[in-house]
Amino acid sequence: DALAARIGGHALALDICASDAPAKLLEGLPQGIDIVVHNAGITRDKTLANMTPEYWDAVMAVNLKAPQVLTQALLDAGQLHDNARIVLLASVSGIAGNRGQANYAASKAGLIGFAQAWAPKLGAHGISINAVAPGFIETHMTAAMPMGLREAGRRLSSLGQGGRPQDVAEAVAWLAQPGTGAVSG
Repeated sequence: DALAARIGGHALALDICASDAPAKLLEGLPQGIDIVVHNAGITRDKTLANMTPEYWDAVMAVNLKAPQVLTQALLDAGQLHDNARIVLLASVSGIAGNRGQANYAASKAGLIGFAQAWAPKLGAHGISINAVAPGFIETHMTAAMPMGLREAGRRLSSLGQGGRPQDVAEAVAWLAQPGTGAVSG
């Protein structure tokens, strides 16, 4: 709320998986929107043999279904402006997988496919859609991982280190600029 107010905006808090989320989103954006960043994501890690349907469904609902449903609602209502920018936060797990994260990897691969499939459809309106697939990023979430896994994640990077949230934010900010419309899908 404080950041939004400081930059002349307003915050809209809603459960993105609720059945009324599209309606609440549209109500909260009466003038429409130019930039959408779908960055909500959860993990419910288990090996596939131990994965419960509830874990699978929760990750798919937040990470994949909500961005699709909310983007479709914005488009259908005409509240996604021409030349808008949509950025989806995927993951390198969506490209290469990760042991114990079949649901997470599938949801993030789905976001990459979503960007590729929707790019031509949105391109007719000058709207770009892209997925950013970061590798290991040093966050509170990754700090909770066992040290060996964190170190392995760091070593997978060509620089041998974890990224910072700011690194991802810079990539997202670049894709959200007006001059990046030729990059889509």
